[in-house]
Amino acid sequence: MASQIVLLRGVNLASRNRIAMPELREALAGAGFDDVRTYVQSGNVVLSTKLKPAETVRKVERLIREKFGLEIDVVVRTRAELARVVKSNPLGDVADDPKRYQVSFLAKKLDGDSMRKLEAAAVESERVVFSGREIYAWHPAGVARSRLWAALAGRSLGVSATARNWTTVTTLLAMAEES
Repeated sequence: MASQIVLLRGVNLASRNRIAMPELREALAGAGFDDVRTYVQSGNVVLSTKLKPAETVRKVERLIREKFGLEIDVVVRTRAELARVVKSNPLGDVADDPKRYQVSFLAKKLDGDSMRKLEAAAVESERVVFSGREIYAWHPAGVARSRLWAALAGRSLGVSATARNWTTVTTLLAMAEES
């Protein structure tokens, strides 16, 4: 059994797409996943499975649709993949507030046009780094009014994606390494 990190896009934002984490853990365990744990309320799951990540994505999306009646995008990384994300940390020398340092996890790499649009959305103080299926973004003035953040959080990327702040990323890795 291998640890996988399951990231749900857009759950429990205000009153939208509500999924109680205890119910999600129970549903995932009932579907055959082992050692199911969640972190905070925003759809972060660490579990163990023999499935390949793409199979986990399909199974979790189907389970959420059937059990909760929601169409939720799911992105999965293995423990080793998440460890590489943390080790890479290309903005670690400038990102001094983990809540303003975001990693967007994508289902597949972005095309060149999408990358250029994101770079153009960044203001002078912001930084964005593309690395395979991840986008690292530093928002020193915060994410609330950031055009870069709005572009990353929207659906205009043309690929399933979900972002987590650096604290969440490193916590999920620690949880996966406990398994």
